[in-house]
Amino acid sequence: MEVEGALPMDDKAKRMRDLLSSFYTPDQSIPGSPPHNTVSRFATLDTINTTSFDADQYMNLLVQKSSLEGLLQKHVEMAAEIKNLDTDLQMLVYENYNKFISATDTIKKMKNNIVGMETNMEQLLEKITSVQSRSDGVNTSLFEKREHIEKLHRTRNLLRKVQFIYDLPTRLQKCIKSEAYADAVKFYTGATPIFKAYGDSSFLDCKRASEEAVSVIIKNLQGLVFSDSESIQARAEAVILLKKLDFPVENLKVKLFEKLKQFLVDLDLEYKELTNVPVNVDESTNPNSASTTTHEASVHEFAEAIRAYKAIFLHSEPQLCNLGQDLVKKHFEAINQQIKKHVRSADLLAMLRIIWTDVLLMDEVLPEASLPDFALQHARVAIKDYTCSTFSRLLMNIADTLKKYQFTVKEEMEEEYPLRAALEASKKSVIQGSMDALMDFRLLLDENPELLLKLRDLTIGWVNEGFQGFFRKLDGYFLLLSGKKITAFQDVHLIEETQGEKISAGLVLVLAQLTLYIEQTAIPRITEELASLSAGGGVLGLATDPAEICRIFRSSGESFLHLYIKMRTQKISVLLKKRFAAPNWVKHKEPREVHMFVDLLRQELDEIRSEVKQILPEGVTHKHRRNNSNGSTTSSRSNPLRDDRLLTRSNTQKARSQLLESHLAKLFKQKMEIFTKVEHTQESVVTTIVKLSLKSFQEFVRLQTFNRSGFQQIQLDIHFLRTTLKDITEDEAAVDFLLDEVIVSSAERCLDANPLEPPVMDRLVQAKLAKTSEQGGDEKSK
Repeated sequence: MEVEGALPMDDKAKRMRDLLSSFYTPDQSIPGSPPHNTVSRFATLDTINTTSFDADQYMNLLVQKSSLEGLLQKHVEMAAEIKNLDTDLQMLVYENYNKFISATDTIKKMKNNIVGMETNMEQLLEKITSVQSRSDGVNTSLFEKREHIEKLHRTRNLLRKVQFIYDLPTRLQKCIKSEAYADAVKFYTGATPIFKAYGDSSFLDCKRASEEAVSVIIKNLQGLVFSDSESIQARAEAVILLKKLDFPVENLKVKLFEKLKQFLVDLDLEYKELTNVPVNVDESTNPNSASTTTHEASVHEFAEAIRAYKAIFLHSEPQLCNLGQDLVKKHFEAINQQIKKHVRSADLLAMLRIIWTDVLLMDEVLPEASLPDFALQHARVAIKDYTCSTFSRLLMNIADTLKKYQFTVKEEMEEEYPLRAALEASKKSVIQGSMDALMDFRLLLDENPELLLKLRDLTIGWVNEGFQGFFRKLDGYFLLLSGKKITAFQDVHLIEETQGEKISAGLVLVLAQLTLYIEQTAIPRITEELASLSAGGGVLGLATDPAEICRIFRSSGESFLHLYIKMRTQKISVLLKKRFAAPNWVKHKEPREVHMFVDLLRQELDEIRSEVKQILPEGVTHKHRRNNSNGSTTSSRSNPLRDDRLLTRSNTQKARSQLLESHLAKLFKQKMEIFTKVEHTQESVVTTIVKLSLKSFQEFVRLQTFNRSGFQQIQLDIHFLRTTLKDITEDEAAVDFLLDEVIVSSAERCLDANPLEPPVMDRLVQAKLAKTSEQGGDEKSK
């Protein structure tokens, strides 16, 4: 017992299961057990409980692995297990024997109970047979009467139907008066089979009267369907009743849909009055509140009509979705028309609010149409078009300002300083127009309607691109206005306006200074405003580096400044061409005074100085005179002409030899820088024009042949110009050098280069100055 108590419960249960299995299994071989040879190959001490147990092998293995004490202990354990197994087997036999005895007793009881039941079943069968025979007798006796009753009942029902058919017209008229159309349809559809069978014979009059009443009912039901005052449920019931009467409802559906479309057209016409609705104004003080309220009522009525149509005609959502989208399209078509008329941002916001309110109302009725997303797509196009329109209008305003002053400069209007006025007006047009555009965009971005919040980031991007494109187009327009052909410029209207119009030199100078202003002032300020505009979200700033836009305008400003110098120099060149084309220089008479050409040249230079004073600032550099030049400030050709030795010589060949020697000496001297970079200052521009004009003077001289008088006339004119030009140029040394070059070139082209004596030239120059001063006094007195 101690050995049994030491065994685990699982091992005990396993042993009991194996005992029962061995007891009730006649074949000791268990399927799935391994073969004998396999077990013996891998035999262990645990194989004692298997069916393939080999006692000899087990004993050999036990002797090999166990000691003597282990064998004795194993003997004790196996003796205890054998005793336990015998006890368990005996108990199992006793338990099974008791169960067999109990089953035998139960069978005996069942046999005794069944013996009396057979008699009872026979008695029951006799009673059922008696009941069945009596029932058959009753059915036989009542069969004739029952058939008669059923026949009378059928006759009664037929008479009721006939009476109903004869009373049907009267019933239908009563239903029409009481508007009980559902009962009328029910009565008529119930009588329809009889009318189909006997309507052309027995019930012809009833059929005709009923059809007349039904036609009235159909007409009244159509009126209910088209009546806006009726409820949706009543109108839907009317359509159902019409379907029961076999009325073609599809035609009715088409007519009602056409009515909705016409309603939409009328709604669009009413919407045109809403373009001037103020923003954030109380309805009690708003003069347009009545039109706004009318619009809201109309849209609400349209939405209810859509709701009714959807409820009446099932599966009509695709058509209604198209109708709702048409409403949104018409809204934005009206906005596009207003954008073309340059609508204000406040008015645009008011219209967008109205549209979004209508869209939300329609979305409640017709969510299948996804009208908010559809409206968002069109709003995206509208906001982008508004952005482009704003920048196009800004560009047109600047173009109109320049065009106005272009004619002002040409016609010399009453303004004392037309170029200065043109520059200031253009600056104001650029900066104020840009600030106004930014204010409009700020108003759009600061608003909180859901429609605009969804487009905020896109709007910021469009503003970026718009300003970038605006500045590039503005630069292109400036270049186009100056006469350059710009193939990439796409504004056809501005191209047509600039064609055939020759720009004045003064306006070119205005463009030069205006581009400088845009580079240095306008672009930095606009960039700052764009950065402040992005405080609510997004990143604003010029889409490209502002330095790139500034570089473009800097380059254009330099181009315009050089163009102005070129235009003015070309005009002076025309004067020089006329001067040298008129006389025969070989037969020129002795000079008696400074030629009138010099007066014309001075007038041209005075006009240039007047223009640059209006536009350009004064320079800060001091004049470059002969005594502070970094190179040779004395003409190597002209100095010998002033030398007393040259004045005492009368031989032409000797004079030319002297000039040649001086020219060779010039090669060994430091070269002087004549043409320097042009700055946006008065002195720089005037000096450059004077230098170029003197260079042209020299080239015209080289194309002529002079006698002594012609050479002296050139010498006298240059001497006079030397006196007058020193006060208007900043590089006096370079101007003196060029004047000397003109004299040297004329001497080289002279047949007899005998110059005038200095006292003679001074006397003639003083006489010219006195005459000029006198003429100036007379003009002032007038």
